[in-house]
Amino acid sequence: SSTRLKTPREDTHLTHITEFLLLGLTSDPKEQGWLFASFLAMYLANVAGNSLIIAAIRGDARLHTPIYSFLSNLSLVDICFTSVIVPRMLANMLSKNKKVPFAQCLTQMYFFVAFGITDSFLLAAMAIDRYMAICNPLHYTTTMSPQRCLLLVMASWVLSHLHSLTHTILMARLTFCGPNVIHHFFCDIQPLLTLSCSDTSVNELLAFTEGSFVIMSPFILIIVSYVFITRAVLRVPSGRGRYKVFSTCGSHLTVVALFYGTAISVYIRPSSTYSVTKDSVVTVIYTVVIPMLNPFIYSLRNKDMKRLLSQIIWDKITQIFSPSII
Repeated sequence: SSTRLKTPREDTHLTHITEFLLLGLTSDPKEQGWLFASFLAMYLANVAGNSLIIAAIRGDARLHTPIYSFLSNLSLVDICFTSVIVPRMLANMLSKNKKVPFAQCLTQMYFFVAFGITDSFLLAAMAIDRYMAICNPLHYTTTMSPQRCLLLVMASWVLSHLHSLTHTILMARLTFCGPNVIHHFFCDIQPLLTLSCSDTSVNELLAFTEGSFVIMSPFILIIVSYVFITRAVLRVPSGRGRYKVFSTCGSHLTVVALFYGTAISVYIRPSSTYSVTKDSVVTVIYTVVIPMLNPFIYSLRNKDMKRLLSQIIWDKITQIFSPSII
């Protein structure tokens, strides 16, 4: 177990760790070369793709609707979520000095947890929107008013940051006195807990109970929403009509399955089952790969998004290659 309780006498002889050593995904120079190129390409694709979605939604008045408002916020969170991790990881690959001060490590952990939970809440808000649009269309305009949508978005951001702040404060109270090597590519909760030489039972209890609540509650809400949506769609007599309704939810369901499938496998379980190799691979998927795929998932399955993104890209190309008129 990672939980250790030191006596006051023992604590007086401990050397407190003020910085950590982030090992990253590999120490092999050959592997680091293609990993650096891969992660840089995925990060740039993430920033470009999600920025395009934000620009398209903000620039077209026809997309100023609740579902696209949530999607715009989700794209912003995806950019922030990956930016907390990837730039530092890329810098570590190029640098021989892989040391990270304790304060920087806590800061990275804080924003990683905050943006990850915001993602979860926004996916739940999008499920509520789909439920109201399909199951209660007559009350949709009043229920999903701009004020209520703004309230849902603000609640997603505020609650996730309060959750992360709680974890960060409890982590800051721990003592680190032994090995300072983090076998991971960023400062996550579980790798830090395994290095602490003080009692981590409160941290682990919070991570498993309250952490499970903020991840599983939105997930359960999404499942319940789609149970009612499925029941409503199955009442539609036309097969073509059923397909049309389901197709509006396909993108959201794909993202939900990818995000929660990987996040739950890492965090909703006892820390004693933590595996460095296995969890690093799964963590790469939901921290880097999924945020990069989200713009493609939403644009490829949405005619409005495909049309707008194509128009924006075409306008940029014509601006670059058309001769300037003086």
